[in-house]
Amino acid sequence: MDDTVLDPDGARERLQAWKGRIDQLAAHTKAMSDRLQQLQETVADPRGLTKVTVDSTGSLIGLQLTPKIHGLPPDLIAQAIMDTVRRAKARLAERSREIVEETIGTESAAGQAIAASVGKHLLAEDVSDTVTRSATPAPTSPAAPPPPPPAPAPTVKPSSAPQRRRREEEEDDEEPFEFKFE
Repeated sequence: MDDTVLDPDGARERLQAWKGRIDQLAAHTKAMSDRLQQLQETVADPRGLTKVTVDSTGSLIGLQLTPKIHGLPPDLIAQAIMDTVRRAKARLAERSREIVEETIGTESAAGQAIAASVGKHLLAEDVSDTVTRSATPAPTSPAAPPPPPPAPAPTVKPSSAPQRRRREEEEDDEEPFEFKFE
């Protein structure tokens, strides 16, 4: 019979060592969780049409549209937004994997499972992606935006209508549109 099983001091030391490893794993897991919850990623569209921010769950929490979208077809703008969201989620998945690796490590089964789960969640195709995809691919760089549609006829007297800025003044505006989701 093995005397180490019956040795109370040896058993106590093994239990203390085991408890120490568990406490350390709990601390690392808490640190990982805290860092993952605070994670956000902001990515700009390569054409400069939009910038998006996604949170740790991959949810869109910020959207900026630049003046470059004026006159572009809505499906092109939608595709740019969706592509940029996908890129932000891919970056978020990579950063999440790095955090898992730095805190609890990816050599353990738990670390591998967490890294795989986060990546799977963030990189999964959204149902909305299939709605916005068109049969023809979006151009990579719009050559010249189509002219804007003619303005509707005023329905009020010109003297009482608010003054509208001219199109040239609007195009000089460099402030992007910004939407915040909270």
